[in-house]
Amino acid sequence: MRRNFTLVTEFILLGLANHQELEILLFTLFLAIYMVTVAGNLGMTVLIQANARLHTPMYFFLSHLSFVDLCFSSNVTPKMLEIFLSEKKSISYPACLVQCYLFIALVHVEIYILAVMAFDRYVAICNPLLYGSKMSKTVCSFLIMVPYVYGALTGLMETKWTYNLAFCGLNAINHFYCGDPPLIKLACSDTYNKELSMFVVAGFNFTYSLLIILISYLYIFPATLRIRSTEGWCKAFSTCGSYLTAVTIFYSALFFTYLRPPTEEFVEQGKMVAVFYTTVIPMLNPMIYSLRNRDVKDALSKELFKRNYIVSPTVMLCGAWSWNFSI
Repeated sequence: MRRNFTLVTEFILLGLANHQELEILLFTLFLAIYMVTVAGNLGMTVLIQANARLHTPMYFFLSHLSFVDLCFSSNVTPKMLEIFLSEKKSISYPACLVQCYLFIALVHVEIYILAVMAFDRYVAICNPLLYGSKMSKTVCSFLIMVPYVYGALTGLMETKWTYNLAFCGLNAINHFYCGDPPLIKLACSDTYNKELSMFVVAGFNFTYSLLIILISYLYIFPATLRIRSTEGWCKAFSTCGSYLTAVTIFYSALFFTYLRPPTEEFVEQGKMVAVFYTTVIPMLNPMIYSLRNRDVKDALSKELFKRNYIVSPTVMLCGAWSWNFSI
């Protein structure tokens, strides 16, 4: 029945602006942001793999966070840059569903990687003597594999609900990418099941992952205050401060976007917030972790004076790593 009523074969992305002069300005701005995002996240991944001092569980998880941020931005930004310059600002129906799937999957991968990173800091700071045994290669591989598998399955389930929606003529999406809220507003079939699924899945996963983070830090903060070494205290505070900054920015944007009814006014406001978490946050994360982290800054300085490394994508993503169990 869905096929009988679906007449739309492509969507028109209205984007962020209607004036050509403003679109050129925005194209230049977001192109610069995307280039910084690619350089920052790819550079962070390469640096972690190239420097033996960063071969620890914490930086292993951070390299995967950088990889997900790079994929997250690359799923949205290139198409957004294209519609700034093209007259026909269209995206095919299958491409729209693929973009929607990748967006949902990558969001869930990222929130659970952030949760895993919080657990890693809990073990490192609260149980330093057991850190080596608890955060072994096998455990870390398992902890990083779960978010990818869970995110892929969640994205598949949510995209299936979107696929079941019927679009009967109106095909102008008031957004710069294919996302659930604007697509729900555009559908001409009953959207109750899709909306319910979106609220339940987003509400549960965002809350559950955030709960893991909060509980971990309820134990971390008292343990940090008990550190007697000034150097150890500053290092722990710097690491936790960088992490909490990234988490606060990311979760605030997500809660605003996915836990409100998709009204016309909300979709319009959501575009501004979406710009932030799809383009700005992936650019900021490498800066937040590098500028406040002495290990990263020291490793970068060291690598700049060494010969250039050629790192294959397989090594970058899979990581032939050996642990150095230091907090």
